[in-house]
Amino acid sequence: MFCNQCEQTAKGQACIKIGVCGKTHEVDELQDLLVHALVGLSEVALKAEEKGVKNREVDHFLCEALFSTLTNVNFDPERIADYIRRAVEWREKLRSEAGVSEVSEAARFESAGTIEGMIKQGEEVELRPEKAKDPDIFSLKLTVLYALKGIAAYAYHAAKLGKEDEEVYRFMKQALVDLYRDDLSLEDWVNRALEAGRINLRTMELLDAGNTESFGHPVPTKVSLGQKAGPAILVSGHDLKDLYELLKQTEGTGINVYTHGEMLPAHGYPELKKFKHLVGHYGTAWQNQQKEFPEFPGPIVMTTNCLMPPKDSYKDRVFTLGPVGFPGVKHIPDENFAPVIEMAKKMGGFPEDRPGKEVMTGFARNAVLSVADKVIEAVKSGSVRHFFLVGGCDGAKPVRNYYTEFVEKAPKDTLILTLACGKFRFFDKDLGEIGGIPRLLDVGQCNDAYSAIQIALALSKAFNVDVNQLPLSLIVSWYEQKAVAILLTLLYLGIKNIRLGPSVPAFLSENVLKFLAEKYNLRPISTPDEDLRAILG
Repeated sequence: MFCNQCEQTAKGQACIKIGVCGKTHEVDELQDLLVHALVGLSEVALKAEEKGVKNREVDHFLCEALFSTLTNVNFDPERIADYIRRAVEWREKLRSEAGVSEVSEAARFESAGTIEGMIKQGEEVELRPEKAKDPDIFSLKLTVLYALKGIAAYAYHAAKLGKEDEEVYRFMKQALVDLYRDDLSLEDWVNRALEAGRINLRTMELLDAGNTESFGHPVPTKVSLGQKAGPAILVSGHDLKDLYELLKQTEGTGINVYTHGEMLPAHGYPELKKFKHLVGHYGTAWQNQQKEFPEFPGPIVMTTNCLMPPKDSYKDRVFTLGPVGFPGVKHIPDENFAPVIEMAKKMGGFPEDRPGKEVMTGFARNAVLSVADKVIEAVKSGSVRHFFLVGGCDGAKPVRNYYTEFVEKAPKDTLILTLACGKFRFFDKDLGEIGGIPRLLDVGQCNDAYSAIQIALALSKAFNVDVNQLPLSLIVSWYEQKAVAILLTLLYLGIKNIRLGPSVPAFLSENVLKFLAEKYNLRPISTPDEDLRAILG
């Protein structure tokens, strides 16, 4: 196997025997073969569209299947093999309907009859550095591929809420086809990477519209970290629609619903807040679930990434949705949560109330911009010296304590915006207020980078300066492929001086890193003291 798509990749280079995430060689090769099959499907779909044959189900399938290859989503060989077969079926259906004849090898590919055979096919088509003619072009190809996986995830969520854009789907298909082209220059691939950033911005905008039109604009909300006596269900992941459906089906049952991980911001949405049995948040970031899940006395629903290989002590209580999968774990294909509800009732949940501290969430763009006048005045008066956006993905490496220390050491005249699961390094710390504004503002999930961008753009307009001239610094933590897509969005917008950690992506070649450093002043984190001194003087 060869996999270097996430931050924890082995030795900072690539996983070649088994994934640090727990992904086996077999699953890795099947995922590589799935990408190959999706390239062929995309080629035929594009040619079919030229002939007036279009099927929106193909776009939905493409997003779900590509999403399944994102880190910590699907570890199930049977499920991945099924995606491969379905990709070929869709391809041939379109090919027949549109009369597409001239196609590449990828669009003629036929999957082997067994999983063992598919694994061998995956080994043959896997994108590997030794096959590349130019290491820098290969680096950018991987960057675009990994960004596509992030875009696919956001597009999948947005489509479930009825928000779609043909341009997004078309770019994804064309970019997949381009992976197999050898006639594109380094400059072409730089432009494709930036275009991926633009398309991801549009996709996050669609998802933002889907979430806010369905559930209202988030409002600042206190969330309990304690527990209530009674049956309990834990919901992790990102999909607010899945959470909404579960809340509807559990209303009046006496079951309490708790969020986990990236679901914490759900508490800020008015239409979700209406459900009084959405009682609190349990646990912290994804990498701690093997310690925290055994202690939860009820079923656990994984709506999206990040799933860690579940331990036997709680594996029988895990349910997956959508593209998420693991061998031997129950899968819900249709948002019918009856089995989850039945299990919750049988298990009984928490025996007594366990009070806990409260944290704040819900500081998305509408909430922050509603007090923009106070923020602007605080800057002009000197009460607020600087803004820090400290957020992104969390992970298990001890060096990630950098982000905790950075927030703790940030001067008291600075405001800190945060988003995604990186917040769990410091989300429960009381940093005080400035002029009635909390110093720590949770903007939301990783896709709410869109909200953070809108806040920055609004402030730049208010102060009549370029975004890069604002007293704003981005201290970004990354882990998986949605973070790659967001990074490309920031670069597309021309945002400079980003500090990235805890390490630089293994898929970026030395020359690509040099280019990013020279053009965007993208740099790795150092120490909290050194970085604060460099930023604030």
